[in-house]
Amino acid sequence: MNGAEAEPVAVVGGGAWGTALANATAAAGRDVTLWLRDAAMAGTLERTRENVRYLPGIPLHPHIRATAQAGDLGTARTVLLVTPAQTTRDVLARLAPAFAAGAPVVLCAKGIERITGSFMSAVASDVLPAGTPVAVLSGPSFAADVARNLPTAVTLAAGDGDLAARLARALSGPSLRLYHTDDVRGVEIGGAGKNVLAIASGIVAGLGLGESARAALIARAFAELMRFARALGGRPETLMGLSGLGDLVLTASSPQSRNFAFGQRLGAGASPEEASGGKLAEGAFTAAALVALARGQGIEMPIAESVAAIVAGRSRVEDVVAQLLARPLKGEVE
Repeated sequence: MNGAEAEPVAVVGGGAWGTALANATAAAGRDVTLWLRDAAMAGTLERTRENVRYLPGIPLHPHIRATAQAGDLGTARTVLLVTPAQTTRDVLARLAPAFAAGAPVVLCAKGIERITGSFMSAVASDVLPAGTPVAVLSGPSFAADVARNLPTAVTLAAGDGDLAARLARALSGPSLRLYHTDDVRGVEIGGAGKNVLAIASGIVAGLGLGESARAALIARAFAELMRFARALGGRPETLMGLSGLGDLVLTASSPQSRNFAFGQRLGAGASPEEASGGKLAEGAFTAAALVALARGQGIEMPIAESVAAIVAGRSRVEDVVAQLLARPLKGEVE
């Protein structure tokens, strides 16, 4: 490992995914500062070496230091921002003054800002000092798997391909493998869109419509994702990779996915409020923004539109399924 790769890292966000990435980054040989907004929780985590609330039973790597002090972030030469998409702007505005000048910021949330319709890279550009390198991390990954050092592969994207490659090398470890690309928009679209479409897959499962129906739903959902990506500048090959198809397959196939589980409860008859169960399902917040962007580009996304209508309480699950099944037949690639 060279000197640059041994430089310290900060992880902002002490939820399951933030803690898992901190563990994986420490396992890659880095000293990690894990920042939490809750000082009491940070103190407990530092003392007990276990995130009981989000990752019980998984010890915190010895090379991680938990803190709630923004000033502790200044030594990091790379910052991983692992907070929900809808809070990204506020968190960056609060903490960016503490980041080391020129330290790349890697955005790990998968979503679209509801108020502005902006992807996370655009939000970061609005808030961070001019010239701050920004990258995006996305791909098929469950926090518990990563935290347990189970083999996982994801994609890191930056507009500067050399930066993307450098960060991918620096953050990869024994079990977490990072591939790299310069297609930031494609990676962001895959990450945000698959959350919405995974809710639809969960609805099919909750309704008991069978695995054949769910497989068809995932295939048609991916076709929507590809249309959307092409219109907004994402490359098809990116969507065919880890951050697109790979993430959709994982998220749309397992109750471990909060988005799938949310949809499954909707399909079983729960209201959107009941289905959330107090847990964050990013797709529920992203659905309306995704659909608005698609309509603005004249992109047909009937599955995503159906999810948005259900989440907003405008449509019933049964009615939406009937409407989708009644759509005119057409060529598969249209």
